[in-house]
Amino acid sequence: MATYDLDEQERLDELKAWWKRWGNLVLIGLAVVVAAAAGWRYWQTRTVTQSLEAAAVYEKLVQSLSANDAKGAREAGSLLIDQYPGTAYAPRAALLLAKLNAGAKDLKSAQAQLEWVVANSKEPAVRDLARLRLAGVQLDQQQYDAALKTLAASHSDAYAPRFDDLKGDVLLAQGKPAEARTAYQAAFGKLKEDNPYRSIVELKLDALGGEAK
Repeated sequence: MATYDLDEQERLDELKAWWKRWGNLVLIGLAVVVAAAAGWRYWQTRTVTQSLEAAAVYEKLVQSLSANDAKGAREAGSLLIDQYPGTAYAPRAALLLAKLNAGAKDLKSAQAQLEWVVANSKEPAVRDLARLRLAGVQLDQQQYDAALKTLAASHSDAYAPRFDDLKGDVLLAQGKPAEARTAYQAAFGKLKEDNPYRSIVELKLDALGGEAK
């Protein structure tokens, strides 16, 4: 029993010495872990809350557009972009506002909103769509070099025919029919035969003369 008590005392002494040396670091480490866990829970809760709030504002934006309430749509869209830029709803709101402004011939505002989407959206498909529309707005403003630069950005294969087709439009507007034809041919070759857009590209090629393929 005495040996057992001695062993216990030695272990207690070792534990006390260890705690005296490392105890503060252990407590600090535990505090960091607890704080990180609390921060993570807060971030998750905040993210969900922001997403729900943004969804409600986006619904208001859509309803305003359906009711032809341009003022209400712009207010809702601006709120999403300013207050909820990290959500998936903000880039979509900017796309809708850009379309609204383009329809109202406010191309500068439309361009700024589309540039915002390209810079801020985390979704490749949304960025691709924004680039297409941005190049179209730049074409309408005769910003040909800027439009070609926009179209030269990397994009998914799904959007490749549209990028090539719009590139052809820009080149044709620049007075470069041969280069435009090459771009249209690239678009035509990437479109499946049952794609309705293929006939549109074919008409453009026919207008330039020669075979489509």
